[in-house]
Amino acid sequence: MRTKLLSLVVILHTLNSFSQKVKGTVLYNSYVIPNVEVINSNTKQLTVTDAKGEFIIDAKTNDILIFVSKQYQLKKLVLNPLLYTNGVLEVDLILKAEELSEVVVTNMPSIKLGTDQKWEQTKLDQYTLEKTTAAPQVQGVYTGTIVNGLDFMRIGGMLLKLFLKDKGPAKKEAPEIAFKDFAQSKCDTVYLKKTLHLQPEEIGLFLEFCDADPKSKTIATNQNVLSLMDFLFEKNTAFKNLATAN
Repeated sequence: MRTKLLSLVVILHTLNSFSQKVKGTVLYNSYVIPNVEVINSNTKQLTVTDAKGEFIIDAKTNDILIFVSKQYQLKKLVLNPLLYTNGVLEVDLILKAEELSEVVVTNMPSIKLGTDQKWEQTKLDQYTLEKTTAAPQVQGVYTGTIVNGLDFMRIGGMLLKLFLKDKGPAKKEAPEIAFKDFAQSKCDTVYLKKTLHLQPEEIGLFLEFCDADPKSKTIATNQNVLSLMDFLFEKNTAFKNLATAN
């Protein structure tokens, strides 16, 4: 009996050590999400969810899956049997907080302003012209307005802005994101310890080692997760070799 039990344990351990097809569905509030990138950070394999939010990828227990989408927050999962429901991995993403794309103008409920200022100003001019035309006119009485005339106050303001444009203070460029901050925001301590096999006391030194490479500035600027992972794997090998040599 003990021999059979030991054999069963060995078989289960062997199955967990080999990759298998992992089927899953990516959801947000019970709605499927298509076009989500699913990355196995251990094997660097990548796939994308289909129109039903479903995906299939080769992975094994303790592999780290990363889910990337522009509209949703990045998510990492360490595979284990408890995550599956009827043999399917269900992954819930969190929607990113977005700024309002339009502003409603008070007392003008029929007009909404977008980000294209020239186009929106044209709509405002058209609205003003229609409002003036629809207003009752008193025959024989001059009210001081020009029918279908130009808005000279607004035009004067535009000319003043053009005159003062060159004299305004120089705009400061947005500060560049540091490589260490970008790497730590995308790859947590668990990833650095378990996937790259770094000791806790080596993590800070390893990130300094990576930051010294000029390529790290480009990766931090582009903020590409896959490029970051490839770079960390490459520098990890060099870092381990350097530590061995010393």
